[in-house]
Amino acid sequence: MKNSSPKTAQQIQQQHQDNGKVVHNPWRQLRSFTDARIGLGRAGISLPTAEMLAFQLSHAQARDAVNFPLDLAALSEQLEDFCASLLHLHSQAVDRNHYLQRPDLGRKLDQASRDQLSNYMSKAATATELHHDIAIVIVDGLSSLAVQKNAHPFLVQLLTILREQPEPWRLAPISLVEQGRVAIGDDIGELLNAKVVLVLIGERPGLSSPDSLGLYLTWQPKTGLNDACRNCISNIRPAGLSYQDAAQRTLYLLQEAKRLNLSGVGLKDRSQDDVIEHQTQTTNFLLSE
Repeated sequence: MKNSSPKTAQQIQQQHQDNGKVVHNPWRQLRSFTDARIGLGRAGISLPTAEMLAFQLSHAQARDAVNFPLDLAALSEQLEDFCASLLHLHSQAVDRNHYLQRPDLGRKLDQASRDQLSNYMSKAATATELHHDIAIVIVDGLSSLAVQKNAHPFLVQLLTILREQPEPWRLAPISLVEQGRVAIGDDIGELLNAKVVLVLIGERPGLSSPDSLGLYLTWQPKTGLNDACRNCISNIRPAGLSYQDAAQRTLYLLQEAKRLNLSGVGLKDRSQDDVIEHQTQTTNFLLSE
């Protein structure tokens, strides 16, 4: 095996210079299109200090988003402007540690919350109050930060659009749930006798999105349904899917769920105008010049 040729003095000097500064990666220009950590460059054989510190900050923000409690008082004050009544509910997970260790308990209402909903329905004075078209459920989930920042501005957009429809949607009181997961909306929707439940929940934080709000729509909610029965709209936040676009997509799914009498895998989101099968001509970007 031949030995590699020895480095010249100029090459050694250049290597020493490179070890003392950040060597940029040509892929870095793609970062203008994504929050993904690509093209970070290097300092010697390591990541640049600034990039390492940014990673540690994002990791800390994601951990904080999971552990910070939802400020129910502040959120309730915001929602009272356009909601006649609010229901404060709780899952069977008694605290955050319990919630993280027992996901199954986050999917079920505790007995006090079930009694509260039953009492509300028993006191409903009219047939209209006994039957609701939509039950909106706001759940802290795995990111209370996402709920705190995005639930109110999104609902402003959604409820404005719903009130402009020729056929009004009868809304149940908004439910605020602590230590809950998506499936807890099935219990609530069933107890409120709602045709459809919309669950707004803080999604699992990522290293570039600690404040992502998710929406789950379920037609004819009842205890025991699985995720195949739901439709999801994800990444609702200023840096992701805008509130206006998310509200329009939600309206489309609501109208289609009502028309087809279903949700989940049988209901496709075709709110976008330019879907692939409607294009008259397709091209392969690999072959284009």
